[in-house]
Amino acid sequence: MKTYGKSRLVSRHVTEGPERAPHRSYLYAMGLTEKQIHQPLVGVATTWNEAAPCNITLGRQAQVVKKGVAAAGGTPREFTSITVTDGIAMGHQGMKSSLVSREVIADSVELTMRGHCYDALVGLAGCDKSLPGLMMAMVRLNVPSVFIYGGSILPGNYRGKDVTVVDVFEGVGQLAAGSMREEDLKELEQVACPSGGSCGGQFTANTMACVSEAIGLALPGSAGAPAPYESRDALCFASGEAVMKLIKSKLRPRDIVTLKALENAAAIVAATGGSTNAALHLPAIAHEAGIRFTLHDVGKIFKRTPYLADLMPGGKYTAKDLYEAGGVEIVMKTLLEGGFLHGDCMTVTGKTIAENLKKVKFPAFQPLPVGEVGGRSASRVKAGTQPVVRPHHDPITPAGGVVVLKGNLAPHGAIVKVAGMKQLVFSGPARCFDSEEECFAAVSAKKYKAGEVLVIRYEGPRGGPGMREMLATTAALYGQGMGEKVALITDGRFSGGTRGFCIGHVGPEAAIGGPIGLLKNGDVITIDATKGTISVALTEKELAARRKSWKPRAHDYQSGALWKYAQVVGTAECGAITHPGGAAETHSFADL
Repeated sequence: MKTYGKSRLVSRHVTEGPERAPHRSYLYAMGLTEKQIHQPLVGVATTWNEAAPCNITLGRQAQVVKKGVAAAGGTPREFTSITVTDGIAMGHQGMKSSLVSREVIADSVELTMRGHCYDALVGLAGCDKSLPGLMMAMVRLNVPSVFIYGGSILPGNYRGKDVTVVDVFEGVGQLAAGSMREEDLKELEQVACPSGGSCGGQFTANTMACVSEAIGLALPGSAGAPAPYESRDALCFASGEAVMKLIKSKLRPRDIVTLKALENAAAIVAATGGSTNAALHLPAIAHEAGIRFTLHDVGKIFKRTPYLADLMPGGKYTAKDLYEAGGVEIVMKTLLEGGFLHGDCMTVTGKTIAENLKKVKFPAFQPLPVGEVGGRSASRVKAGTQPVVRPHHDPITPAGGVVVLKGNLAPHGAIVKVAGMKQLVFSGPARCFDSEEECFAAVSAKKYKAGEVLVIRYEGPRGGPGMREMLATTAALYGQGMGEKVALITDGRFSGGTRGFCIGHVGPEAAIGGPIGLLKNGDVITIDATKGTISVALTEKELAARRKSWKPRAHDYQSGALWKYAQVVGTAECGAITHPGGAAETHSFADL
């Protein structure tokens, strides 16, 4: 069509000319009109399924996106990808599938778009790995794209207290410690998750939702409204309209996802005390654009960005509270005012970050009095004030809620969430485990001591394979009242819901001969989150001697998808990537 320059759009390969009559016959078979066939074809990708509440609302929201596309002169084509929902995969072998699913999502969206020659993409995601997976696909394909989050779950209420699924995980530990009865845990599990939507704290899904706005791939304000709110319909409709404007303007993801935009994304993670998983996902998104942005680059932004939002798990408030206080935009506004964001970065609105935030006003801030009962919902704070997000000049802490560490135990780096922590230095003897199951069994049986550093290894991207999260173990420790009395390090990952002195992404991983695989029980490990160091009291000579006798450890996955992943996956330091990325491209799909 003349309006959109169809002759230059990818869909011309399936809709234009006499030789495409067979292709068009398939489109007629699905009820499309001639006019619709010759309009731009827009992929509307979701990760809808019935695996978990994170995804259950996405199908309905996709229908509204499609209306927005159609109203703006496009022809939407809906398709779905998979998800692996961490809350259900957690604590058993199923978690090995989680990070792998990020690649499968990105790959499946790429293949669907390529195979059917869609001109643009709107992606809706809910669960943890589906957000970066869709954003990776957008940058990889580089067709006009808009991301939209499905929204968070509403907080549960347990005996007058706001709760999330993390409280249930910690309840398991409380039961083992004798501080919770089985009937209490049953009551908690039945009220913790009262609606559709993604886990309700500043865990991985909500962290990456904040990233979607800060990086410029989502419409301003679209990450905020909880999943059950019908106000999300307006955001979905607007996202459908927005992608059509991007086709006209030829504004593409790689015009948006620049190095400065990635720095903005890292800043929002730090300011909100977000998930350590962002330090995997941001390098992976950057890789799709051919930009080198490693764990250490992320760490530099974390170090210089103030921690502002008092969100669970380290803080008091839920994602719904942040929405009621003003949403991601107010965090971005105060960061921009403090010089912590690049305001000149382009976004899917066709305007810059600074232009988008021009009319946003940071609301009045007044912290709750110390010891005030309740107060975990912003709606219960007296009118005119909000205690959820602090202004940049009065931060919770001057450095971000997430810290990157480095030292002789992690030459390639490691990461810890310090949001809400008071003690930032820990030293103690190692107690080593070669799988999460071994450690969880020891914790459940209380076969560990206060002051120890629990080491879980052979859980990295290659050695796991799949780099599992350890929420079941860390939550059990907190439930037993030991969360502040031990540290835990792993070459695997931690859930965004993890709290305490828990260090993940230790690299190189044990499976490729990293120092974490050379540790023995009793080795003294020191972690200093103020200096950004993690070390073991061993000389290089002793480590070298141990390395000579070290032998690789085989995992149990010698065929199938997990085996395939282990053959190609890279280090956590660079985002656990599985292909050469944008820098190696010789052509772009968008320019076919």
